[in-house]
Amino acid sequence: MRCSVSGGGTGGHIYPALAVARALRDARPDLELSYIGGVRGLERTLVGGGALLPYHQLVVRSLRTAGRDVHLVLDPLRVGLSVPQAWWLLGRLRPAAIFSSGGYLALPLVLAARARGIPSLVWEGNVVPGKSNRAIGRLATRIAVSFPPTLAAFPGRSFVSGTPIRSLEWIDRAAARAELGVAGDWRLMLVFGGSQAVASINGAVLGDLAGLLRDWHVLHVAGEAGLADAQAARAKLPAELRHRYRPESFLTDGMAAALVAADLVVGRAGSSTCAEVAAAGVASILVPYPHAGSHQRANAAFLAEQAAAVVIDDGELNAERLRAEAQRLRDDEQRARMADAARRLGRPHAARDLADELLAMAEGRPLPSMAGRSA
Repeated sequence: MRCSVSGGGTGGHIYPALAVARALRDARPDLELSYIGGVRGLERTLVGGGALLPYHQLVVRSLRTAGRDVHLVLDPLRVGLSVPQAWWLLGRLRPAAIFSSGGYLALPLVLAARARGIPSLVWEGNVVPGKSNRAIGRLATRIAVSFPPTLAAFPGRSFVSGTPIRSLEWIDRAAARAELGVAGDWRLMLVFGGSQAVASINGAVLGDLAGLLRDWHVLHVAGEAGLADAQAARAKLPAELRHRYRPESFLTDGMAAALVAADLVVGRAGSSTCAEVAAAGVASILVPYPHAGSHQRANAAFLAEQAAAVVIDDGELNAERLRAEAQRLRDDEQRARMADAARRLGRPHAARDLADELLAMAEGRPLPSMAGRSA
């Protein structure tokens, strides 16, 4: 049996798709899997080498530009060209079902799957659905959502799955902290901005780095663009503080262990970040990305309403504000309450549940998400 998974643009779409692919492989080692990506996104780098999955690419741009430029005209044309390309590709691959992590790339793929009678499972990771997922909501067989409020956008066709993420269950917290050099009762702050460099967060950390380090060990994932400044700031620190600051460009292989080791996470509010802090049961300061329809603001607000996170608007973030919130969250009892609230929101088995749903579609079995519903 064959299945295809798809996700493109940023890590927020690609890593969930890969998490589902891993869960599919775990459930059915004999399953023939393929990955479908688009132009310009990170998926070609992360998957396109062929070591993970056979990779195929549509002409649609999976990572769109935010500004007004020629691509505002060209992107709809690329979608139009991608529909027959996707139809042809699915005819060649012959998957029994497809999984898509949504976004612009999903438009031609779900249209082609519908035309070929191939069942499709689309995942929406934000509280407020994106335009592309709203457009294909009536064409997909089922829509999986990360947050309960999103069900209202896809009445009768959706279910709550959570966000598919890497497994954290195998990680020993004490060992992870020892590996990072965090001794005893010292608190560890993990700072990262997702798959793209985040200048506002990096600037807030470096603006009063010595002040933060008096209370915290800081593991700072600064991105490639921010690493040089972070390393220069580390070199200027007093010797007694320098060992408490560890800047990195990325932590692709070590991010799961870092999440489990952390006492506080500072980052954006993409669906994957929200899901991972919930699965790890860790308090967080979320700085939503201010563009892209304010999807991250809604994600962050949901966690804040559940007392699981503190939210700082991107325009209000600076060194002083970050230091003040970090000082307030030195209180172990307060962080423990936030961590408990985050843990209650976690759905650590989302990838496995989505894999089970897709396999049921592929095999024509009753869908797990429909169990218990009246006919």
